Amino acid sequence: MVTSVTSAAQTTASQNATSKAAISADFDTFLKMMTTQMKNQDPLNPIDSADYAVQLATFSGVEQQMKTNQLLGGLSSQFGVLGMAQLAAWVGQEARSSAPVFLGDAAVTVFYTPAATADRAVLVARNTAGDVVAREDVPLDGSAYQWTGTDISGKPLPNGTYALTLESYNGEDQLGQAGPVESYAQIMEARGGANGATLVLAGGVEVAATEITALRVP
Repeated sequence: MVTSVTSAAQTTASQNATSKAAISADFDTFLKMMTTQMKNQDPLNPIDSADYAVQLATFSGVEQQMKTNQLLGGLSSQFGVLGMAQLAAWVGQEARSSAPVFLGDAAVTVFYTPAATADRAVLVARNTAGDVVAREDVPLDGSAYQWTGTDISGKPLPNGTYALTLESYNGEDQLGQAGPVESYAQIMEARGGANGATLVLAGGVEVAATEITALRVP
């Protein structure tokens, strides 16, 4: 975790140094071009001094805009590092989300909310290929449910990652689209990225930090 935060800070510093070097090189190039322009101007028709002033003002404006963009980028990166530092306290805790679950040797505790008018709820499990590998009726009370990970024929599913959803029915009619199923999993690692922080859960399941709905101490 400390390595991730340090790496992000080092990357920010490197990017800032590169941007400063680029601005300095561009300014030097601009001065060389202006000097060359002055040396090679027509003596009978010299360039108006006002034109030089406009060129200097234009470059100065571009330079300031680049520095502003650089500053904003640096602040954004620092906020990202700060977020990673705060997420360090999450590592080791259990996070609740609707991310796929890792099925090991023990049952997985899941949480769901059937549709209000449902008279039947079905838990659906899909493997990493997206194939339905299990379907089972579950209670309608919405209490925690122990999913043991058995297939349609009742045989144990192999250990691995499965995506769970809940289908609500009234009679034979399915009510809307399948809903999310949440579960708790221990946070093993926090990673930064262009799209924000990502948490790595037990079993290698990855979920965005923004998708965590609850935390608890194991």
